[in-house]
Amino acid sequence: MQQIHLGPIDYAILGVYFAFVLGIGWTLRRFVKSSEDFFLSGRSIPAWIAGLAFISANLGAQEVIGMGASGAKYGMMTSHFYWLGAIPAMVFVGIFMMPFYYGSRARSVPEYLKLRFDEKTRGFNAITFAVMTVFSSGISMYALAKLLELILGWSFHTSVILSAAIVLAYIFLGGLTSAIYNEVLQFFLIVMGFLPLVLLGLKDVGGWSGLTAKLNTVATHAGYAPGAWSSSWRHLDAASANPMGVEWFGLVMGLGFVLSFGYWCTDFLVVQRAMAANSMTAARRTPLLAAIPKMLFPVLVILPGMIAIAMHGTGGGLLPVESDGTPNYNLAVPVMLAHYLPSGLLGLGLTALMASFMSGMAGNVTAFNAVWTYDIYQSHIRPGQSDQHYLRMGHFATVFGILLSVVAAYAATRFNNILDMLQLVFAFVNAPLFATFLLGMFWRRTTGHGAFYGLLIGTAAAAIHHGLVLPHGATPGLKGAFFGTVLHTYPSEMAQNFWTAIFAWSACFAATIAISLATKRNKSDDELKGLVYALTPRLTDHEIVWYKRPATLAVLVLGLTLVLNVIFW
Repeated sequence: MQQIHLGPIDYAILGVYFAFVLGIGWTLRRFVKSSEDFFLSGRSIPAWIAGLAFISANLGAQEVIGMGASGAKYGMMTSHFYWLGAIPAMVFVGIFMMPFYYGSRARSVPEYLKLRFDEKTRGFNAITFAVMTVFSSGISMYALAKLLELILGWSFHTSVILSAAIVLAYIFLGGLTSAIYNEVLQFFLIVMGFLPLVLLGLKDVGGWSGLTAKLNTVATHAGYAPGAWSSSWRHLDAASANPMGVEWFGLVMGLGFVLSFGYWCTDFLVVQRAMAANSMTAARRTPLLAAIPKMLFPVLVILPGMIAIAMHGTGGGLLPVESDGTPNYNLAVPVMLAHYLPSGLLGLGLTALMASFMSGMAGNVTAFNAVWTYDIYQSHIRPGQSDQHYLRMGHFATVFGILLSVVAAYAATRFNNILDMLQLVFAFVNAPLFATFLLGMFWRRTTGHGAFYGLLIGTAAAAIHHGLVLPHGATPGLKGAFFGTVLHTYPSEMAQNFWTAIFAWSACFAATIAISLATKRNKSDDELKGLVYALTPRLTDHEIVWYKRPATLAVLVLGLTLVLNVIFW
C-alpha cells in the first residue's frame, strides 16, 4: 500500500486533537478526589453525555476498522451487528437490566453478581472480563499501530508505544470522567471524518444503484448469487448462499441473541457509562438515546468497506493482498481514506480513525481498572483499606492494563479481520455470562453454585467446540481445532464464532438450571429484592413527560430498526 503524505494542515489537525485529549485529562484531574470519582465519575454524568459515551466506548477499532473490514468481507449482512443485534439489546438493557444495575448501587457488573449470587461467581467473572478487556484494548492498539505503520511509515513498535502513552496519560489524570468526555469528542470527530468519505465514495461508484451493480459482480465472481453482498436477509436460507457462511438460525440465535445481548447487557465496558449517569431515569435512557445514532452507524462504518471491495473486485488492486491471495480487509477503511480525501479532510479522517482507536483503548482500560480494583484487589487481595489506597491502586491498574494491552496488540496480528477475533473472545466470555444473567434476574431459584459452575461449564463448552472445529482455509491452532481433530469445517470464522457462542450459552443455561435445582438457595427473597425481576417494585414514569419516558423511546427505536431491516432486506 502506498504511503500517505500528510500536509501541514493535516499534521495541525492531529496536533490539535492530541492537545485536546491531554488537556481534558489535565483539566479534570482536580475533580478526582475519591475512588468513586475515578471509577464511576461520582455518578454525575447527564443522560445525553452518558448516551454518547455509551456508544463511543464501543467505537474502537472493532467498530470502525472491524465493521469496515466486515463490510468488505461479508457485505450488507454486517448490518445485522446493528439492526438485529445491538439495537434490540440496547433497548433490553435500558428497559429491563439498568434498574437492577443502577438500583443495586453496584460499582461494577461483577459486584452485581456478588450481590445476586456469591463471591466465587463474582471472582470468576472479574477475571474473565479483565482478560477480555485487555484483548479488546490490544486490538484497538494493534489497529492504530498498523495504520500508522502502513500509511505514515512509522514503525509498528513506535506506534504501539505512542498510542499507549497518550491513553495512559489522560486516564491516569482524569479517570472515567476524562474517558467519557474524550469519548464524546471522539464521537463527533468520527462522524465529521467519515461522512465525507462515504459521500465521495458513493458519488464515485454511481450511488447506491451503482454500488449494488458492482457488488453483484463481486458476488458472482465469488460463486454467490447476485445480491449476496448487498442484501441483509435474502440469502440466509443456507450457509453456502452468503459470504458470512451462516444460515438464519445461526445468525439470529448466535449473533442476534447470544453475542449481542451478551455484550450490551453484561459488558461492564458499556454498562459503566450508564452507571455513571446522575439518576435512575438518566441511566435507563442512556442506552435508548445511544441506540438512535447507533442504528445509523452502518452508513459510516460498513459502507466504506462495501465500496472498497466493489472497487477492488471490479477495478482490481485497491486493497493490499495477503500472501494467501485474500485481500487484507482490515485496510479497507485506511485505503479509502488515502484514495478519496484531499489534504485537510485527510487529516480529519485520520484523526477520526485515531479517535476511534483511542476511544476503544480508553473504554477497555477504564473498565479494567475498576474491575481489577473493586472485584479482585479489594475483594481478595487487600480488603479493608482506605479509599485513597484504592484510588492509588486504580492508577496502578491503569498502567498495568496498558502494558497488558501492548502484549495483546501483538497477538492480534494473527487475524485478517479483527472483528472475527473480537467475536471469538465474546463467545468465550459474554455468551455464557448472558445465560447466567438471564436466569439470575428472572428466576429467583438460581443458586450461587448453579451460576458459578454453569459459567465454568459454558466457558469449557466454548473451548471444546472451538478446539474441535475450524473455519474454511484455516490451519489448526489459534483459529480452532487445537485438539488435533476437525469434526466440522465452517464456511467462515464468523460462522464458527456464532456457533461457539450458541454452544457456550446453551451449556451454561442448561447446567445452571440443573445445578440450581440440585443445590440449596443461598439467598432469601428479602436479600434478592432489587436484584430479581419478580421481587423488585415496578418503576413508574408518570411524572416524566411522555416523549421522554424510556418505554416511548424503546418503541420508537425498535420501530425505526424494523423499517431499516425491511428497506435493506
